[in-house]
Amino acid sequence: MKSFLVIIFAALLVVSAAGQSIRTDFELSGFGVNIKTDKRLITVRTTLELAGIQTVLTEDGEKFRKRVLNDFSDFDPVLKNKLKVFVDRYRSRHQDDSPAEIASPFVSMAYSLSDAPMLAEPERSTDLPDSVLEVLDYSPLVREFYSNPGVSSKIEAYAEEFKAQKDFMEPSAREMVRDLLDYLHTRPQLSYLERIKIESEDSKLAKYETIEHRRSFTIVPDLFQAKGNINFLNIGDDYIAIVPPKTDLSLSEVRRAFLQFVLDPLVTREAREIRLKSTGIRSLYSSVRKKNSGLSADPVLVVARSLVAAADIREEQYRRVQLATDQARRKIALMKTDEARRSVASELEKVKAELSDEAVLRLSESYERGAVFAFYFAEKLVGVEQSGFDISGSVLDWMIKLDPKAEEKRLEENLVASQRAIKTREKRKTQKVTTLVENPLTKALYEVDAILTEKKFEEADSRLKALLSEYKENKIETARIYYSLGRSKSIEAETLADPEDVSVMLVSASNYYKRVLANASPSDRALISSTYFALGRIYEHFNQDDYAMQIYDAALRIGNVQGGAFEQAFDAKKSLLAKAQPKK
Repeated sequence: MKSFLVIIFAALLVVSAAGQSIRTDFELSGFGVNIKTDKRLITVRTTLELAGIQTVLTEDGEKFRKRVLNDFSDFDPVLKNKLKVFVDRYRSRHQDDSPAEIASPFVSMAYSLSDAPMLAEPERSTDLPDSVLEVLDYSPLVREFYSNPGVSSKIEAYAEEFKAQKDFMEPSAREMVRDLLDYLHTRPQLSYLERIKIESEDSKLAKYETIEHRRSFTIVPDLFQAKGNINFLNIGDDYIAIVPPKTDLSLSEVRRAFLQFVLDPLVTREAREIRLKSTGIRSLYSSVRKKNSGLSADPVLVVARSLVAAADIREEQYRRVQLATDQARRKIALMKTDEARRSVASELEKVKAELSDEAVLRLSESYERGAVFAFYFAEKLVGVEQSGFDISGSVLDWMIKLDPKAEEKRLEENLVASQRAIKTREKRKTQKVTTLVENPLTKALYEVDAILTEKKFEEADSRLKALLSEYKENKIETARIYYSLGRSKSIEAETLADPEDVSVMLVSASNYYKRVLANASPSDRALISSTYFALGRIYEHFNQDDYAMQIYDAALRIGNVQGGAFEQAFDAKKSLLAKAQPKK
């Protein structure tokens, strides 16, 4: 066992070094971003559950729903009925709405209330949206519910359950913030000064006061949030995104909400220039509003939403092109003939063309939803990508050159590319679409996987060591082979009965996993993530829980990358924390 402890120590050194090369653990608060729960929301959501609103929840949400309904199974039936009657009446007026859409105005209303325990509603005013005014009379029932004995302690316990989601979401939140701000080469504006006139006894002498406003972007994990649905609220300077549990923020609609938080001040700053073009903007926008009557015709808002849509689409296209290009370069390095290299280069161009068509289709869809300047801003953002200049220095020039008339035929001009993208989308639904020529090592490792499923460990070991010899000059590819060797030893350990034999096999596996971390490219985040998780499981087997926790944390810092082991590491860490809790 002594030798195993030495191995663990060496592995931790590797973990530390590899972790430093892919650091993403900057403070989100430095960019105005927070992940936190809100007891007002939890209280309102709980009352909706008692009222029988059946939104489609995630697996974690369904489990939590059962717990809540069980907790309140013997709750005051009179109040339960009041809640149900109110919600049913609202539902009857909105029969075409889904359960998630029915819940949405109640969620907005929750944020109009004062903090618990008061939960006081605001004064009725034109500042409140019509949807919130329609359900504001629900708030007295919410207060009555919260004031019942034992309810506040249950809400407190639920809040702790919601907080557990923060650890899961932080890595992808950092990835989202980093990617979008790196693309725009800017930082969010977190405060601004407003000079307001104040009352003065001397009417001839005007007095002014300067007030500092703070801006924030809050991500709210909500176990009751409908699966695949995000509620976005913009209340003054507070931007709030309410998301289901275990949401990968870097791949969700929260991206657009965060872009809105970043870009709104830049557009608002040029409101005067935009309003000079208001006649042309309204004329261009009129045809779109015929199909979407609920859209705002405010010129500044139209421009802001267009810039947000363009930034979201262009950033994703830019990042995916970079990834495809990097993948192609790595594959070309493995090719042994000019013909094979040309084949990879040709496939890369095909991928780029498909990504371009997909971006055009998404811009067209955004245009039809009201972002009528999306094409214009997408073209302007290419300049930001190439120059690396802060986008904030370009917005005024873009607004000056904005020509509503020039945007009238954008859909027609891009129709052919849009149609190609639609065909590609349909093709992906019915068949596997490969991107770039298949890596020969990937094919070989798949073949080894098939051998492992048959428990032919000696044959798998022999094949993998032959691959090590073949790829010995390629450090990055040997990391993948070492991972397969470690996996082979881990699987073999599961088939052994003698504890000593199991220990020896797992020590061998951990040695291979160490080599993965020493050789893997920092960009191969999925491989590193899976390796951390595999190491963590080995340390758990040897009751090295403290070390395992550190390894799982390293996996979580990488984020929820496709093909990685983020969710497994999250669940494993959660189990270890529960195990460490003193038994009552």
